[in-house]
Amino acid sequence: MKRKLKILVINPGSTSTAIALFEDDKLLDKETIRHSSEKLSKYIKIFDQHKFREEIILNFLKKKNININSLDAIVGRGGVLKPVKSGAYRINKLMLEDLKERPRVEHASNLGAVIAYDLAQKIGVPSFIVDSVAVDELEPVARISGMSDIERESLCHVLNLKAAARKVAQELGKSYQELNLIVVHLGGGISVSAHRKGRMIDVNNASAEGPFSPERTGGLPSVELVKLCYSQKYTLREMLKKLIGGGGLVDYLGTNNLLEVEERITKGDKKAKLLYQAMAYQIAKEIAAMAAVLKGKVNAIVITGNGARDKGVLGKTFVNWIKERVNFIAPVTVYPGTDEMKALALGAIRVLKGEEEALEYR
Repeated sequence: MKRKLKILVINPGSTSTAIALFEDDKLLDKETIRHSSEKLSKYIKIFDQHKFREEIILNFLKKKNININSLDAIVGRGGVLKPVKSGAYRINKLMLEDLKERPRVEHASNLGAVIAYDLAQKIGVPSFIVDSVAVDELEPVARISGMSDIERESLCHVLNLKAAARKVAQELGKSYQELNLIVVHLGGGISVSAHRKGRMIDVNNASAEGPFSPERTGGLPSVELVKLCYSQKYTLREMLKKLIGGGGLVDYLGTNNLLEVEERITKGDKKAKLLYQAMAYQIAKEIAAMAAVLKGKVNAIVITGNGARDKGVLGKTFVNWIKERVNFIAPVTVYPGTDEMKALALGAIRVLKGEEEALEYR
């Protein structure tokens, strides 16, 4: 009888750190620790959160009485690397250098590989990332931005988008490669993607385009943005922080906590309600745009992520605001939460069992 593999999974998000322990594909334990915008604001750069987040993971292992030396591998969420193919990558020094010294975007997912490698080195086991946010399957026509100096990029929540696409395909009794899907991830950032026959052919860059989110501005009026950049009101670093981490609901309402926003709405806060409705409105507009990418041939719309939950003060209201605008396009399926942790674990397990070869980051 083959020994079962123990895999530690680390998923740093913009507002949380998710940790899970798997034995093969069986989840043994998990925990998601939320981080307030106030707590994270004291870290100037994302990489400055490295030790803070690593200590959270070590405390999880200690609290759950998990011996770190019992692990067979550690897998982290893939960060904002250079464009890569879909699949599992063994973490190497070049990957770490790119994430630390040359990040395309400052994002918490960059810490996944760094922490996984650091912990794995201490106990002498391999470390991996799977389906990095930098996975790029865009078609040439989708890369054109309107300015020759700038090319559109695929930077999004690939791991959960792909996992949700495969899940709805299974429920429909089809393979992912047979379907046209629009898949939406709702989290600290928001990704709206078009999938045609197993490939993600278009998606908004979740750090720079599309709808605003709990802590990102999304796409902005470009002329006014340029004027603000040259107003001498903000430094480059301050402007980047306003776009990612300090934008969206954080900028308007001072919080990235959707439950807090919903509580304010129930207490009669009209501004909070308008902004929450505006976020749903912009998400629906982006979904309709992806329907055009697929020429109207859409088998299903899938809404997933922690922002798609059906609990809370307002219940399903936020998702319903989106659905009522887009359900004419295709049936809408909602998967609250994410399948990211299991997808990460399975990617590492396939490599360890010889079912798939680990890719090399170059």
